[in-house]
Amino acid sequence: MTTAREPMTTAPTTLLRTAAELDALTRPAGARRAVAMTMGALHDGHATLIRAARKAVGPEGQVVVTVFVNPLQFGEAADLDRYPRTLDADLALAAGAGADAVFAPSVDEVYPGGDPQVRIVAGPMGERLEGASRPGHFDGMLTVVAKLLHLTRPDAAFFGQKDGQQLALVRRMVRDLNFGVDIVAVPTVRDPDGLALSSRNRFLSADERRTALALSRALFAARDRPAAQQAPRAEARGTAEDSQAATAARTAVGPAAVRAAAQAVLDEAAEESVPLVLDYLALVDPADFTEIPDDRQGGEAVLAVAARVGATRLIDNIPLTLGA
Repeated sequence: MTTAREPMTTAPTTLLRTAAELDALTRPAGARRAVAMTMGALHDGHATLIRAARKAVGPEGQVVVTVFVNPLQFGEAADLDRYPRTLDADLALAAGAGADAVFAPSVDEVYPGGDPQVRIVAGPMGERLEGASRPGHFDGMLTVVAKLLHLTRPDAAFFGQKDGQQLALVRRMVRDLNFGVDIVAVPTVRDPDGLALSSRNRFLSADERRTALALSRALFAARDRPAAQQAPRAEARGTAEDSQAATAARTAVGPAAVRAAAQAVLDEAAEESVPLVLDYLALVDPADFTEIPDDRQGGEAVLAVAARVGATRLIDNIPLTLGA
């Protein structure tokens, strides 16, 4: 489902380059400050974060957007160099979405003296899924998030649900280390064709994009198909017991059925002329991203997928409720 996009309104936005400039940014007495952390190359998904932050703090509050391509999150120098930098466009989008300030520091400003010797360690959750595919990624992510939270001193920080494992780890860090900040999740924003918005989408050719649509199709198939396929079979038998089974089937989605429905779509995409190369498909507990067993009868879950199409690696996920 595509998230509705609200019109953006233009407002003056201050560009801050140093920690000293950020520290000098005053907020009105009693006003709340919200931060939206980004690595730049902003798109409407980021604008949605900024608008949500603006709505949360109100017109008297303050919204700060951070734009920083964090080298600690990249395993290969080539990936870091390839990441798009579009600061002028980012400033325009942030202003239109309601940001008061954009903090866009240099690497030397964030890490004076080189790579930090003291870092946040993501722990077991950081070694799963994205962490297994990108060793050290989440340690680098949490280190810069912790630093930016200290620098910006917000009351609330806004993160997109598309980076679901990142969101879970930030929440865990804030809880375990007693950060005095609310972590707010904002639903994934999608293009009309279903593809989750990402700065990496710009690297996809037309044929690659068609293949990449299998990620969202697989997730929606997993959410919608298992129960929908079971219900007609039960109704066709026609007994009162079968009618009850059909009703239950419409509302009960088990782990095995979820995985199978998604995998079927991804298997088809692997046979395309521009193939999808699956990294992982995982049905996990949203609290710690551990795999959910097939015998789980109910509860909340996240279905996460990562794959490579051409040279571009993409991730996506959706929340699910298992069982009736």
